[in-house]
Amino acid sequence: MPIPTITGAILAGGRATRMGGTDKGLVLLDGIPLYQHVLKRLKPQVESVMISANRNIEEYEKSGCAVFSDSINGFNGPLAGMLTVLEHSPTEWVLFSPCDTPLIPDDLAQRLWQRRNNKSAAYADNGDRAHPTIALLHTQLIQPLRNYLLAGDRKLMIFLSQQQATAVDFQDNPAAFRNINTLDECIDWNR
Repeated sequence: MPIPTITGAILAGGRATRMGGTDKGLVLLDGIPLYQHVLKRLKPQVESVMISANRNIEEYEKSGCAVFSDSINGFNGPLAGMLTVLEHSPTEWVLFSPCDTPLIPDDLAQRLWQRRNNKSAAYADNGDRAHPTIALLHTQLIQPLRNYLLAGDRKLMIFLSQQQATAVDFQDNPAAFRNINTLDECIDWNR
């Protein structure tokens, strides 16, 4: 089955508490903001890219991407950003990646689409652990996701499990999901 038109989304709306509150997406990696590394890998795989951000909106807008803040207030975790992107997506399918995974695979969209088992959600698993923020979601999940968040729930894996999301195996490329959570990890990466 051919891959449909997909919108890409970079999740950069978190508090980055492990980064000392610094906007993680704007931390420099090899002299380039972290989110732009993700953008470079995501862009060839999708029709367009949106960014979920709750601060420094003007900085993210310099990328030329549409930028949206959470439609549910209060830094409700990645699910709030995912909901907002799904609500604004021009396509039925959205490929999500957090801003701190600069090595996402070049075939991420294709593999998630082809191995999703006709489900409305699929996410990456590298064999060591699940990566639920690296996911392909259908816009039919908007209302279930909104209801889930409004009920006070925040756990992404529980929501994906409730939607019978497919875990897609990326054991052949586990380093692709290496993420940067602290300034020290960013410094080590740059060495």
